[in-house]
Amino acid sequence: MEAVPLANEAIHIWVSGKVQGVYFRASTAKKAQKLNLCGWVQNLPDDRVEILAQGEAESVRQLLLWCQKGPVLAKVSEITQQVANFDHELSGFEVRR
Repeated sequence: MEAVPLANEAIHIWVSGKVQGVYFRASTAKKAQKLNLCGWVQNLPDDRVEILAQGEAESVRQLLLWCQKGPVLAKVSEITQQVANFDHELSGFEVRR
């Protein structure tokens, strides 16, 4: 029996609340790397955190669930998301400054 290829997906996530200055970016990168996701995370001028993550659909879903709480010091008030285009050139997961 042939292995079924895993479904890949990409998602854009914006996280609001107390999410800057609480290691949200570093924690997101660590979680994403554990889940074998590619992409990036960055702070926005309006105090939100923006994430682009792509990889196996189940791993993307797990990261999205994790973002609802974030690291210990974070206080997430809202998450918005939208499907993103899968970028085959993307490798690794980086914290953007």
